[in-house]
Amino acid sequence: MTLHRLMKLIGIGDNGQESLLPQYMQWIENCEVLVGGERVLDFFPSFTGEKVVIKGGLSVLVERLAAETRSTVILASGDPLFYGIGGYLAKKLDIEVYPYMSSLQLAFSKMGESWQDAYVTSIHGRPIKGLAQRIDGKKKIALLTDAENNPNALARYLKHFGMTEYRAFVAENLQGNDEKYGWYSLDELETVIFSPLNVVILQQTSAPKRYPLGIDDEEFSQRKPDKGLITKKEIRVLSLQAMQLQKDSIIWDVGTCTGSMAIEAGKLSPEGQIFAVEKNAPDLENCMQNQQKFRVDITAIHSKAPAGLENFPNPDAIFIGGTGGEMVELLQLCCTRLKPQGRIVLNAATIENLYKAVEAFKACGFAVEILQAQLARSKPILDMTRFVPLNPIYIISAHRKEENHE
Repeated sequence: MTLHRLMKLIGIGDNGQESLLPQYMQWIENCEVLVGGERVLDFFPSFTGEKVVIKGGLSVLVERLAAETRSTVILASGDPLFYGIGGYLAKKLDIEVYPYMSSLQLAFSKMGESWQDAYVTSIHGRPIKGLAQRIDGKKKIALLTDAENNPNALARYLKHFGMTEYRAFVAENLQGNDEKYGWYSLDELETVIFSPLNVVILQQTSAPKRYPLGIDDEEFSQRKPDKGLITKKEIRVLSLQAMQLQKDSIIWDVGTCTGSMAIEAGKLSPEGQIFAVEKNAPDLENCMQNQQKFRVDITAIHSKAPAGLENFPNPDAIFIGGTGGEMVELLQLCCTRLKPQGRIVLNAATIENLYKAVEAFKACGFAVEILQAQLARSKPILDMTRFVPLNPIYIISAHRKEENHE
């Protein structure tokens, strides 16, 4: 026997009542409470029951609806479970969900293309920060926008990171009276005025240059003429594996310099967030240039750590390339802020710094593993080959000791 719940969440299109099945219309007409945003409630001017306008936080609405004993219908645009209120309400209330077509389904139908292979993301009500590494290299991207992160802002952002291989399909006011859709170049996307109700689909017109793990050192903008203040490619790869990054990791890079570690970490954690700090302004400028070239959108600040770290969220992984003489204080702060299963990786070039780091980690109750990396690169000499050694590096990896629950 199926129990019909008291509350129904129904998706509705921009064409209002026309988008609803007769059964849905009957539920709406027979209910005592109709809940929704002002725009969707306006589709029902003759409704005689109580109308509840959704405004502000959903927690207040949930509290109100949880105590409701009358038959209630909640209206939401499109598919309420697709970046809508449905996911939240379904967790908190006993409701039945009846979705309409999502704005993306409608947009792809106008475009005349399949959408199961599209990468779907949203900059609606959330920062555009980090979008570059999320979408880089993807052939088809569907984006939900808002008034601030509108198509114009998106075009400027893409051009900043050199993502000129994309063209955009914009669908506005889908199923509304002033529905409009079409293709735009990024230059057009930046200047045309669009309706606030729009969906953007980006499509690759050519393949961009791809960078594998372990980007060549020469590819990075770095301090001249005294090159060398960069974590060398081989050490970078070993340090990255020690950080145990996940696709959504929150990462700190302390003493980022050229940003090489932060950039490679960002490519390994495209759904995460990367925060970097650098005390030298010219190095930070190189880091900014490298971000644009390699399409990784990092929050990088000019500061001498540990100053500035208080504004960053707690990390899953920390890389420390340079400590600027404040090592013990810095490591204590990092150990305190690190998430429970997180990792701290520190590169030391001297045995004195190795000793200081290990002692500081042990004082914080952290377990330490050390890899001594002594590497040499081949170099041609006439028709033969010789090897040029890189400076030996101690790669120190620290994590919290597991508690003994015996």
